[in-house]
Amino acid sequence: MKITKEIKTAILVLSGILLFIFIFNYLKGENLLNNSRKITAIYDNVEGLVPSAAVTINGHNIGKVQDITFTEDGSGKLEVLMLIDSNFKFSKNSTAELYESGLIGGKAIAIVPANDGAENASSGDVLRSEIKPGLTDLVNQRLTPLQQKIEKVMASTDVLLVNINSIFDEKTKSNIRGSFSQLEQTIASFESTSNALNALLQDNKTSITTTLDNFSDISENLSEVSSNLAESDLKQTINGLQSTISNFDQLLKNIEKGEGSIGKLMQDEGLYNNLEGALSQMEALLEDMKLNPKRYVHFSLFGKKPKPYSTDDSNNKSN
Repeated sequence: MKITKEIKTAILVLSGILLFIFIFNYLKGENLLNNSRKITAIYDNVEGLVPSAAVTINGHNIGKVQDITFTEDGSGKLEVLMLIDSNFKFSKNSTAELYESGLIGGKAIAIVPANDGAENASSGDVLRSEIKPGLTDLVNQRLTPLQQKIEKVMASTDVLLVNINSIFDEKTKSNIRGSFSQLEQTIASFESTSNALNALLQDNKTSITTTLDNFSDISENLSEVSSNLAESDLKQTINGLQSTISNFDQLLKNIEKGEGSIGKLMQDEGLYNNLEGALSQMEALLEDMKLNPKRYVHFSLFGKKPKPYSTDDSNNKSN
């Protein structure tokens, strides 16, 4: 049977159409020769995610993002259609997590298997969606509070500078300049005093050295005396002194009680009176001996008898 040109042309046109459809779907990420699963997830925002972005499980590429469209409920949410080429089975309760694939690599979707034993995901299922904060989001989360703090600090600094400017008026600035001038004069005075003190120390260096040597000798002597005192039986001496004081205290107590000669003398009033009378008589006797020595002493070279004592003679002599 001979194939006509019309049939060849029709076959060629049909082949071209089929090839065009295949290439078109392939470019969209759908391989007509593979048994792929179409799974969707809904996000509030997919900034940076584009069709043909990678879909991974544990970092392994299992498919691509086929299409991104708005949901039909008018909420403005985005429906992401994923084409899963891998035969890896995962639960329909798994999560489709949107994440940053790199600093300049855009966004991608990672399937986080639930491993809950539920039914496996198949075409038409809708997975739960999550958005993992990227590096930019984390930096923004850190920088936003820091920016607020910096703004507060800047505002406080501005108020502080205004207050300082209001305090440091011309009069205050003049007073501060005067204070610095006085401080400079004081420092100059201290420098002059220091120079004079250095000169004084230099002039009396020999005397100061001698004084320090003498002080060192005195310290050594005191150390030696201290050592001698430490070596002496100071405890025995103190004990003896305490014993002597105790004996003297006991003696005073005995005297107060009238014991012993001194105690009786101090406590017996009659004895005291007799002693006082005897002393008075003794004093009178001594006085009379001074006035009339002949009455008590007789001396004669020729054996002449002494004249008898007469009160008149004593009175005449005394007169």
